[in-house]
Amino acid sequence: MTTTTDTSSPPQLTGRAAGLVLAAVLLASFMELLDATIVSVAAPAIAADLRAGEAALQWTIAGYPLAIGAGLITGGRIGDQFGRRRVFLLGLAAFALASAGCGLATSPDLLIGMRIAQGLAGGLMIPQVFGVIRASFAPAARARALGAYGAVLGLASVAGPLLGGVLVEADPFGLGWRAIFWVNLPIAVLALAVGGRFMPESRAPGGSRLDLPGAALAALAAVLLLLPLVQGRDWGWPWWGFALLACAVPVGALFLAVERRRAARGGQPIFDPALLRVRAFSAGLAVCLLFFGALGSFFLLLSLYLQAGTGRGALETGLVILPYAIGSILTSGVGAALAGRAGRALPASGALVLAGSQVVLLVLVRGGEPSSWALAVPLFLGGAGLGLTAPSLINVVLAGVPGKDAGAAGGVLNTVTQLGGALGVAVLGALFFARLDTAPPGPAAYTDALATILPWQIACYCTAAALMSLLPRPEKETP
Repeated sequence: MTTTTDTSSPPQLTGRAAGLVLAAVLLASFMELLDATIVSVAAPAIAADLRAGEAALQWTIAGYPLAIGAGLITGGRIGDQFGRRRVFLLGLAAFALASAGCGLATSPDLLIGMRIAQGLAGGLMIPQVFGVIRASFAPAARARALGAYGAVLGLASVAGPLLGGVLVEADPFGLGWRAIFWVNLPIAVLALAVGGRFMPESRAPGGSRLDLPGAALAALAAVLLLLPLVQGRDWGWPWWGFALLACAVPVGALFLAVERRRAARGGQPIFDPALLRVRAFSAGLAVCLLFFGALGSFFLLLSLYLQAGTGRGALETGLVILPYAIGSILTSGVGAALAGRAGRALPASGALVLAGSQVVLLVLVRGGEPSSWALAVPLFLGGAGLGLTAPSLINVVLAGVPGKDAGAAGGVLNTVTQLGGALGVAVLGALFFARLDTAPPGPAAYTDALATILPWQIACYCTAAALMSLLPRPEKETP
Protein backbone atom coordinates (compact mmCIF):
# COMPACT_ATOMS: atom_id res chain seq x y z
CA MET A 1 0.00 0.00 0.00
CA THR A 2 1.04 3.61 -0.28
CA THR A 3 0.68 6.44 2.14
CA THR A 4 0.42 10.03 1.06
CA THR A 5 0.44 13.20 3.03
CA ASP A 6 -3.03 14.36 3.70
CA THR A 7 -5.53 14.58 1.01
CA SER A 8 -8.16 16.67 -0.64
CA SER A 9 -10.61 15.05 1.74
CA PRO A 10 -14.38 15.04 1.97
CA PRO A 11 -16.02 15.92 5.28
CA GLN A 12 -15.21 13.19 7.80
CA LEU A 13 -17.92 10.59 8.17
CA THR A 14 -19.99 9.97 11.27
CA GLY A 15 -22.94 7.85 12.33
CA ARG A 16 -24.65 5.47 9.93
CA ALA A 17 -22.68 6.57 6.86
CA ALA A 18 -19.37 5.92 8.62
CA GLY A 19 -20.49 2.45 9.69
CA LEU A 20 -21.67 1.54 6.21
CA VAL A 21 -18.51 2.77 4.47
CA LEU A 22 -16.39 0.87 6.97
CA ALA A 23 -18.52 -2.23 6.37
CA ALA A 24 -17.96 -1.93 2.60
CA VAL A 25 -14.17 -1.69 2.82
CA LEU A 26 -13.98 -4.45 5.44
CA LEU A 27 -16.12 -6.77 3.32
CA ALA A 28 -13.80 -6.20 0.37
CA SER A 29 -10.73 -6.77 2.57
CA PHE A 30 -12.22 -9.96 4.00
CA MET A 31 -12.89 -11.27 0.49
CA GLU A 32 -9.35 -10.52 -0.70
CA LEU A 33 -7.72 -12.00 2.42
CA LEU A 34 -9.99 -15.05 2.20
CA ASP A 35 -8.76 -15.80 -1.30
CA ALA A 36 -5.16 -15.70 -0.12
CA THR A 37 -5.77 -18.76 2.13
CA ILE A 38 -8.85 -20.59 0.92
CA VAL A 39 -7.26 -22.16 -2.16
CA SER A 40 -4.60 -24.17 -0.32
CA VAL A 41 -7.10 -26.62 1.19
CA ALA A 42 -8.89 -27.00 -2.16
CA ALA A 43 -5.65 -27.56 -4.12
CA PRO A 44 -5.87 -31.39 -4.28
CA ALA A 45 -9.49 -31.20 -5.51
CA ILE A 46 -8.48 -28.64 -8.15
CA ALA A 47 -5.60 -30.85 -9.28
CA ALA A 48 -7.85 -33.89 -9.61
CA ASP A 49 -10.64 -32.10 -11.49
CA LEU A 50 -8.50 -30.05 -13.90
CA ARG A 51 -5.66 -32.60 -14.12
CA ALA A 52 -3.32 -29.89 -12.95
CA GLY A 53 0.33 -30.73 -12.38
CA GLU A 54 2.50 -29.56 -9.53
CA ALA A 55 3.69 -26.45 -11.38
CA ALA A 56 0.08 -25.45 -12.11
CA LEU A 57 -0.79 -25.79 -8.42
CA GLN A 58 2.19 -23.63 -7.49
CA TRP A 59 1.14 -20.94 -9.97
CA THR A 60 -2.46 -21.09 -8.73
CA ILE A 61 -1.20 -20.24 -5.25
CA ALA A 62 1.80 -18.02 -6.07
CA GLY A 63 0.33 -16.08 -8.99
CA TYR A 64 -2.17 -14.36 -6.70
CA PRO A 65 0.22 -12.71 -4.20
CA LEU A 66 2.71 -11.99 -7.00
CA ALA A 67 0.07 -10.05 -8.93
CA ILE A 68 -1.10 -8.22 -5.81
CA GLY A 69 2.48 -7.31 -4.94
CA ALA A 70 3.08 -6.02 -8.45
CA GLY A 71 0.00 -3.81 -8.27
CA LEU A 72 -0.05 -2.47 -4.71
CA ILE A 73 2.13 0.62 -5.08
CA THR A 74 0.90 1.53 -8.55
CA GLY A 75 -2.69 0.88 -7.40
CA GLY A 76 -2.23 3.32 -4.53
CA ARG A 77 -0.93 5.98 -6.91
CA ILE A 78 -3.85 5.42 -9.30
CA GLY A 79 -6.28 5.98 -6.43
CA ASP A 80 -4.44 9.12 -5.33
CA GLN A 81 -4.70 10.53 -8.86
CA PHE A 82 -8.10 9.40 -10.12
CA GLY A 83 -10.06 9.10 -6.89
CA ARG A 84 -10.02 6.37 -4.25
CA ARG A 85 -13.75 5.66 -4.35
CA ARG A 86 -13.73 5.25 -8.11
CA VAL A 87 -10.66 2.98 -8.13
CA PHE A 88 -11.91 0.97 -5.13
CA LEU A 89 -15.22 0.21 -6.86
CA LEU A 90 -13.44 -0.58 -10.14
CA GLY A 91 -11.04 -2.96 -8.41
CA LEU A 92 -13.88 -4.59 -6.48
CA ALA A 93 -15.92 -5.18 -9.64
CA ALA A 94 -12.86 -6.56 -11.43
CA PHE A 95 -12.17 -8.87 -8.47
CA ALA A 96 -15.74 -10.22 -8.66
CA LEU A 97 -15.46 -10.84 -12.41
CA ALA A 98 -12.09 -12.56 -12.02
CA SER A 99 -13.57 -14.73 -9.23
CA ALA A 100 -16.35 -15.77 -11.59
CA GLY A 101 -13.68 -16.56 -14.18
CA CYS A 102 -11.91 -18.80 -11.64
CA GLY A 103 -15.19 -20.56 -10.92
CA LEU A 104 -15.77 -21.17 -14.65
CA ALA A 105 -12.19 -22.23 -15.46
CA THR A 106 -11.97 -25.39 -17.55
CA SER A 107 -8.17 -25.74 -17.60
CA PRO A 108 -5.24 -25.07 -15.29
CA ASP A 109 -3.95 -22.29 -17.56
CA LEU A 110 -7.30 -20.48 -17.48
CA LEU A 111 -7.51 -20.81 -13.70
CA ILE A 112 -3.98 -19.41 -13.28
CA GLY A 113 -4.82 -16.50 -15.58
CA MET A 114 -7.94 -15.69 -13.60
CA ARG A 115 -6.02 -15.94 -10.31
CA ILE A 116 -3.50 -13.42 -11.63
CA ALA A 117 -6.42 -11.21 -12.70
CA GLN A 118 -7.81 -11.51 -9.16
CA GLY A 119 -4.46 -10.41 -7.77
CA LEU A 120 -4.19 -7.42 -10.10
CA ALA A 121 -7.73 -6.37 -9.13
CA GLY A 122 -6.78 -6.74 -5.47
CA GLY A 123 -3.74 -4.56 -6.12
CA LEU A 124 -6.12 -1.82 -7.29
CA MET A 125 -8.65 -2.32 -4.50
CA ILE A 126 -6.69 -2.87 -1.29
CA PRO A 127 -4.57 0.34 -1.25
CA GLN A 128 -7.80 2.34 -1.43
CA VAL A 129 -9.05 0.74 1.80
CA PHE A 130 -6.36 2.50 3.81
CA GLY A 131 -6.73 5.71 1.80
CA VAL A 132 -10.50 5.81 2.35
CA ILE A 133 -10.08 5.19 6.10
CA ARG A 134 -7.43 7.92 6.38
CA ALA A 135 -9.45 10.45 4.40
CA SER A 136 -12.95 9.75 5.71
CA PHE A 137 -12.57 9.11 9.46
CA ALA A 138 -11.53 11.35 12.36
CA PRO A 139 -8.37 10.20 14.21
CA ALA A 140 -10.20 8.34 17.01
CA ALA A 141 -12.59 6.66 14.59
CA ARG A 142 -9.67 5.93 12.27
CA ALA A 143 -7.89 4.01 15.03
CA ARG A 144 -11.02 1.95 15.68
CA ALA A 145 -11.43 1.31 11.94
CA LEU A 146 -7.84 0.08 11.63
CA GLY A 147 -8.40 -2.13 14.68
CA ALA A 148 -11.46 -3.58 12.96
CA TYR A 149 -9.31 -4.23 9.89
CA GLY A 150 -6.89 -6.21 12.06
CA ALA A 151 -9.79 -8.25 13.41
CA VAL A 152 -10.95 -8.96 9.85
CA LEU A 153 -7.43 -10.13 9.01
CA GLY A 154 -7.61 -12.65 11.86
CA LEU A 155 -11.14 -13.74 10.93
CA ALA A 156 -10.12 -14.33 7.30
CA SER A 157 -7.16 -16.44 8.41
CA VAL A 158 -9.57 -18.65 10.38
CA ALA A 159 -12.28 -18.69 7.74
CA GLY A 160 -10.04 -19.43 4.75
CA PRO A 161 -8.91 -23.03 5.43
CA LEU A 162 -12.13 -23.93 7.27
CA LEU A 163 -14.52 -22.46 4.69
CA GLY A 164 -12.48 -24.00 1.88
CA GLY A 165 -12.82 -27.43 3.48
CA VAL A 166 -16.55 -26.98 4.14
CA LEU A 167 -17.32 -25.87 0.57
CA VAL A 168 -15.29 -28.63 -1.08
CA GLU A 169 -16.84 -31.34 1.13
CA ALA A 170 -20.41 -29.95 0.98
CA ASP A 171 -20.28 -29.57 -2.83
CA PRO A 172 -23.11 -26.96 -2.97
CA PHE A 173 -25.09 -27.12 -6.23
CA GLY A 174 -22.53 -29.61 -7.52
CA LEU A 175 -19.89 -26.87 -7.77
CA GLY A 176 -17.17 -28.71 -5.82
CA TRP A 177 -13.98 -26.65 -5.47
CA ARG A 178 -15.47 -23.93 -7.71
CA ALA A 179 -17.67 -22.83 -4.80
CA ILE A 180 -14.63 -21.27 -3.10
CA PHE A 181 -14.62 -18.63 -5.85
CA TRP A 182 -18.36 -18.22 -6.36
CA VAL A 183 -18.73 -17.31 -2.68
CA ASN A 184 -16.98 -14.02 -3.51
CA LEU A 185 -19.80 -12.76 -5.71
CA PRO A 186 -22.48 -12.01 -3.07
CA ILE A 187 -19.81 -10.40 -0.86
CA ALA A 188 -18.64 -8.21 -3.75
CA VAL A 189 -22.16 -7.23 -4.82
CA LEU A 190 -23.03 -6.14 -1.27
CA ALA A 191 -19.80 -4.14 -0.91
CA LEU A 192 -20.35 -2.52 -4.33
CA ALA A 193 -23.91 -1.50 -3.45
CA VAL A 194 -22.95 0.02 -0.10
CA GLY A 195 -19.73 1.64 -1.33
CA GLY A 196 -21.38 3.07 -4.43
CA ARG A 197 -24.11 4.65 -2.32
CA PHE A 198 -22.26 5.98 0.74
CA MET A 199 -18.49 6.16 0.08
CA PRO A 200 -17.19 9.72 -0.49
CA GLU A 201 -14.54 10.50 -3.08
CA SER A 202 -11.03 11.59 -2.09
CA ARG A 203 -7.75 12.27 -3.89
CA ALA A 204 -4.20 13.30 -3.08
CA PRO A 205 -3.54 17.00 -3.70
CA GLY A 206 -2.06 17.44 -7.15
CA GLY A 207 -2.06 13.70 -7.78
CA SER A 208 1.08 11.83 -8.72
CA ARG A 209 2.36 10.60 -12.07
CA LEU A 210 2.49 6.85 -12.46
CA ASP A 211 5.88 5.18 -12.70
CA LEU A 212 4.89 2.75 -15.44
CA PRO A 213 8.47 1.92 -16.61
CA GLY A 214 9.45 1.09 -13.03
CA ALA A 215 6.35 -1.06 -12.49
CA ALA A 216 6.95 -2.91 -15.77
CA LEU A 217 10.64 -3.62 -15.01
CA ALA A 218 9.82 -4.78 -11.47
CA ALA A 219 7.16 -7.16 -12.79
CA LEU A 220 9.51 -8.48 -15.50
CA ALA A 221 12.27 -9.16 -12.96
CA ALA A 222 9.81 -11.04 -10.73
CA VAL A 223 8.57 -13.18 -13.63
CA LEU A 224 12.13 -13.97 -14.78
CA LEU A 225 12.92 -15.07 -11.23
CA LEU A 226 9.80 -17.14 -10.56
CA LEU A 227 9.04 -18.68 -13.97
CA PRO A 228 12.11 -20.97 -14.16
CA LEU A 229 11.78 -21.93 -10.48
CA VAL A 230 8.15 -23.03 -10.85
CA GLN A 231 8.30 -24.48 -14.37
CA GLY A 232 11.86 -25.82 -14.37
CA ARG A 233 10.85 -29.30 -13.23
CA ASP A 234 8.21 -29.63 -15.98
CA TRP A 235 10.68 -28.30 -18.55
CA GLY A 236 13.35 -30.78 -17.47
CA TRP A 237 15.65 -27.98 -16.21
CA PRO A 238 16.96 -26.89 -19.67
CA TRP A 239 19.88 -24.47 -20.04
CA TRP A 240 17.61 -21.69 -21.23
CA GLY A 241 15.60 -21.97 -18.00
CA PHE A 242 18.74 -21.09 -16.06
CA ALA A 243 19.41 -18.32 -18.60
CA LEU A 244 16.00 -16.81 -17.84
CA LEU A 245 16.80 -17.00 -14.14
CA ALA A 246 20.14 -15.24 -14.72
CA CYS A 247 18.41 -12.49 -16.72
CA ALA A 248 16.55 -11.44 -13.58
CA VAL A 249 19.82 -9.90 -12.31
CA PRO A 250 20.45 -7.36 -15.12
CA VAL A 251 16.73 -6.54 -15.33
CA GLY A 252 16.75 -5.88 -11.59
CA ALA A 253 19.84 -3.69 -11.99
CA LEU A 254 18.14 -1.78 -14.82
CA PHE A 255 15.08 -1.29 -12.59
CA LEU A 256 17.27 0.26 -9.87
CA ALA A 257 19.00 2.51 -12.41
CA VAL A 258 15.69 3.74 -13.86
CA GLU A 259 14.28 4.39 -10.38
CA ARG A 260 17.44 6.22 -9.27
CA ARG A 261 17.28 8.44 -12.33
CA ARG A 262 13.57 9.16 -11.80
CA ALA A 263 14.17 10.12 -8.16
CA ALA A 264 17.12 12.38 -9.15
CA ARG A 265 14.82 14.27 -11.53
CA GLY A 266 12.28 14.92 -8.75
CA GLY A 267 9.81 12.23 -9.85
CA GLN A 268 8.04 9.67 -7.69
CA PRO A 269 9.52 6.21 -8.35
CA ILE A 270 7.73 3.13 -7.04
CA PHE A 271 11.01 2.37 -5.24
CA ASP A 272 13.70 4.88 -4.32
CA PRO A 273 17.07 3.03 -4.26
CA ALA A 274 18.34 5.55 -1.69
CA LEU A 275 16.24 3.67 0.87
CA LEU A 276 18.68 0.76 0.63
CA ARG A 277 21.23 2.90 2.46
CA VAL A 278 18.96 2.86 5.53
CA ARG A 279 20.11 -0.16 7.54
CA ALA A 280 16.71 -0.85 9.10
CA PHE A 281 15.03 -0.82 5.70
CA SER A 282 17.53 -3.04 3.85
CA ALA A 283 17.50 -5.51 6.77
CA GLY A 284 13.70 -5.32 6.80
CA LEU A 285 13.54 -6.29 3.13
CA ALA A 286 15.62 -9.41 3.81
CA VAL A 287 13.54 -10.26 6.88
CA CYS A 288 10.25 -9.97 4.97
CA LEU A 289 11.52 -12.11 2.09
CA LEU A 290 12.68 -14.88 4.44
CA PHE A 291 9.82 -14.76 6.91
CA PHE A 292 6.95 -14.57 4.43
CA GLY A 293 8.74 -16.90 2.02
CA ALA A 294 8.68 -19.66 4.63
CA LEU A 295 5.11 -18.82 5.61
CA GLY A 296 3.75 -18.55 2.06
CA SER A 297 4.66 -22.11 1.12
CA PHE A 298 3.62 -23.74 4.38
CA PHE A 299 -0.14 -24.12 3.98
CA LEU A 300 -0.03 -25.47 0.42
CA LEU A 301 2.57 -28.12 1.29
CA LEU A 302 0.91 -29.01 4.61
CA SER A 303 -2.45 -29.38 2.86
CA LEU A 304 -0.94 -31.70 0.24
CA TYR A 305 0.65 -33.78 3.02
CA LEU A 306 -2.57 -33.99 5.03
CA GLN A 307 -4.76 -34.97 2.07
CA ALA A 308 -2.49 -36.98 -0.23
CA GLY A 309 -0.15 -38.24 2.47
CA THR A 310 -2.53 -39.08 5.33
CA GLY A 311 -5.84 -39.50 3.50
CA ARG A 312 -7.70 -36.68 5.24
CA GLY A 313 -10.53 -34.93 3.40
CA ALA A 314 -10.69 -31.21 2.67
CA LEU A 315 -12.93 -30.44 5.66
CA GLU A 316 -10.77 -32.42 8.08
CA THR A 317 -7.70 -30.67 6.69
CA GLY A 318 -9.32 -27.30 7.39
CA LEU A 319 -10.09 -28.37 10.95
CA VAL A 320 -6.51 -29.59 11.47
CA ILE A 321 -5.18 -26.18 10.36
CA LEU A 322 -7.70 -24.28 12.53
CA PRO A 323 -5.45 -24.18 15.67
CA TYR A 324 -2.89 -22.20 13.65
CA ALA A 325 -5.44 -19.46 12.99
CA ILE A 326 -6.67 -19.52 16.60
CA GLY A 327 -3.12 -19.09 17.90
CA SER A 328 -2.61 -16.16 15.55
CA ILE A 329 -5.79 -14.42 16.69
CA LEU A 330 -4.98 -14.88 20.38
CA THR A 331 -1.51 -13.32 20.12
CA SER A 332 -2.03 -10.70 17.41
CA GLY A 333 -3.71 -8.34 19.88
CA VAL A 334 -0.79 -8.79 22.29
CA GLY A 335 1.64 -8.22 19.44
CA ALA A 336 -0.04 -4.98 18.39
CA ALA A 337 -0.24 -3.72 22.00
CA LEU A 338 3.40 -4.44 22.85
CA ALA A 339 4.95 -3.39 19.54
CA GLY A 340 5.84 0.13 20.64
CA ARG A 341 7.57 -0.95 23.86
CA ALA A 342 9.16 -4.22 22.73
CA GLY A 343 10.44 -3.06 19.34
CA ARG A 344 12.47 -5.60 17.41
CA ALA A 345 12.41 -8.15 20.28
CA LEU A 346 8.74 -8.89 19.65
CA PRO A 347 8.90 -10.00 15.97
CA ALA A 348 12.19 -11.79 16.65
CA SER A 349 10.54 -13.75 19.46
CA GLY A 350 7.63 -14.62 17.18
CA ALA A 351 9.97 -15.86 14.45
CA LEU A 352 11.76 -18.10 16.96
CA VAL A 353 8.44 -19.46 18.26
CA LEU A 354 7.54 -20.27 14.66
CA ALA A 355 10.87 -22.01 14.15
CA GLY A 356 10.29 -24.02 17.35
CA SER A 357 6.81 -25.03 16.17
CA GLN A 358 8.29 -26.34 12.93
CA VAL A 359 10.85 -28.36 14.89
CA VAL A 360 8.02 -30.01 16.86
CA LEU A 361 6.10 -30.65 13.63
CA LEU A 362 9.19 -32.19 12.03
CA VAL A 363 9.62 -34.59 14.97
CA LEU A 364 5.95 -35.61 14.78
CA VAL A 365 6.01 -36.14 11.00
CA ARG A 366 9.20 -38.21 11.11
CA GLY A 367 7.79 -40.31 13.95
CA GLY A 368 4.87 -41.65 11.94
CA GLU A 369 1.40 -40.39 11.05
CA PRO A 370 0.46 -37.90 13.82
CA SER A 371 -3.11 -37.53 15.03
CA SER A 372 -5.04 -34.31 14.56
CA TRP A 373 -4.72 -33.59 18.30
CA ALA A 374 -0.95 -34.05 18.15
CA LEU A 375 -0.71 -31.71 15.15
CA ALA A 376 -2.75 -29.09 17.00
CA VAL A 377 0.17 -28.37 19.34
CA PRO A 378 2.80 -27.23 16.79
CA LEU A 379 0.18 -25.56 14.63
CA PHE A 380 -1.16 -23.53 17.55
CA LEU A 381 2.40 -22.53 18.46
CA GLY A 382 3.07 -21.53 14.85
CA GLY A 383 -0.01 -19.34 14.80
CA ALA A 384 1.01 -17.77 18.10
CA GLY A 385 4.43 -16.95 16.62
CA LEU A 386 2.81 -15.41 13.57
CA GLY A 387 0.55 -13.26 15.76
CA LEU A 388 3.56 -11.92 17.63
CA THR A 389 5.45 -11.07 14.42
CA ALA A 390 3.08 -10.01 11.64
CA PRO A 391 1.21 -7.09 13.32
CA SER A 392 4.42 -5.36 14.40
CA LEU A 393 7.11 -6.25 11.86
CA ILE A 394 6.55 -3.54 9.24
CA ASN A 395 6.02 -0.83 11.88
CA VAL A 396 9.27 -1.85 13.61
CA VAL A 397 11.13 -1.63 10.29
CA LEU A 398 9.60 1.76 9.49
CA ALA A 399 10.67 3.10 12.90
CA GLY A 400 14.19 3.32 11.46
CA VAL A 401 13.14 5.06 8.23
CA PRO A 402 13.04 8.89 8.00
CA GLY A 403 9.48 10.19 8.28
CA LYS A 404 9.49 11.71 4.79
CA ASP A 405 10.22 8.27 3.30
CA ALA A 406 7.85 6.23 5.49
CA GLY A 407 5.02 6.12 2.95
CA ALA A 408 7.20 4.88 0.08
CA ALA A 409 9.04 2.43 2.34
CA GLY A 410 5.77 1.03 3.70
CA GLY A 411 4.47 0.42 0.20
CA VAL A 412 7.67 -1.37 -0.83
CA LEU A 413 7.70 -3.51 2.33
CA ASN A 414 4.09 -4.60 1.77
CA THR A 415 4.97 -5.46 -1.82
CA VAL A 416 8.00 -7.48 -0.71
CA THR A 417 5.86 -9.50 1.72
CA GLN A 418 3.70 -10.56 -1.23
CA LEU A 419 6.74 -11.31 -3.38
CA GLY A 420 8.25 -13.30 -0.52
CA GLY A 421 5.12 -15.46 -0.32
CA ALA A 422 5.23 -16.14 -4.07
CA LEU A 423 8.96 -16.85 -3.98
CA GLY A 424 8.51 -19.27 -1.07
CA VAL A 425 5.87 -21.22 -2.97
CA ALA A 426 8.18 -21.35 -5.99
CA VAL A 427 11.44 -22.37 -4.27
CA LEU A 428 10.20 -24.58 -1.44
CA GLY A 429 7.45 -26.00 -3.64
CA ALA A 430 10.08 -27.01 -6.20
CA LEU A 431 12.07 -28.78 -3.46
CA PHE A 432 8.94 -30.50 -2.18
CA PHE A 433 7.94 -31.87 -5.59
CA ALA A 434 11.53 -32.81 -6.41
CA ARG A 435 11.56 -34.98 -3.29
CA LEU A 436 8.27 -36.56 -4.36
CA ASP A 437 9.96 -37.55 -7.62
CA THR A 438 12.81 -39.37 -5.87
CA ALA A 439 10.83 -41.02 -3.03
CA PRO A 440 9.06 -44.38 -3.54
CA PRO A 441 5.48 -43.78 -4.80
CA GLY A 442 2.76 -43.75 -2.18
CA PRO A 443 1.49 -41.70 0.76
CA ALA A 444 4.84 -41.99 2.56
CA ALA A 445 6.41 -39.90 -0.20
CA TYR A 446 4.47 -36.87 1.04
CA THR A 447 5.79 -37.45 4.55
CA ASP A 448 9.34 -37.52 3.19
CA ALA A 449 8.72 -34.40 1.11
CA LEU A 450 7.31 -32.40 4.02
CA ALA A 451 10.14 -33.56 6.30
CA THR A 452 12.59 -32.33 3.64
CA ILE A 453 11.02 -28.86 3.51
CA LEU A 454 10.56 -28.18 7.23
CA PRO A 455 14.31 -27.70 7.99
CA TRP A 456 14.49 -25.05 5.25
CA GLN A 457 11.54 -23.23 6.78
CA ILE A 458 13.14 -23.45 10.22
CA ALA A 459 16.34 -21.96 8.79
CA CYS A 460 14.37 -19.10 7.18
CA TYR A 461 12.68 -18.19 10.48
CA CYS A 462 15.92 -18.39 12.47
CA THR A 463 17.82 -16.29 9.91
CA ALA A 464 15.00 -13.73 9.87
CA ALA A 465 15.13 -13.55 13.69
CA ALA A 466 18.90 -12.98 13.56
CA LEU A 467 18.54 -10.20 10.98
CA MET A 468 15.96 -8.50 13.19
CA SER A 469 18.85 -7.52 15.46
CA LEU A 470 19.58 -4.87 12.80
CA LEU A 471 16.14 -3.29 13.24
CA PRO A 472 15.64 -0.26 15.53
CA ARG A 473 15.50 -0.55 19.31
CA PRO A 474 12.31 0.79 20.95
CA GLU A 475 13.90 4.05 22.06
CA LYS A 476 14.85 4.84 18.46
CA GLU A 477 11.32 4.59 17.18
CA THR A 478 9.82 7.71 15.73
CA PRO A 479 6.10 8.54 15.51
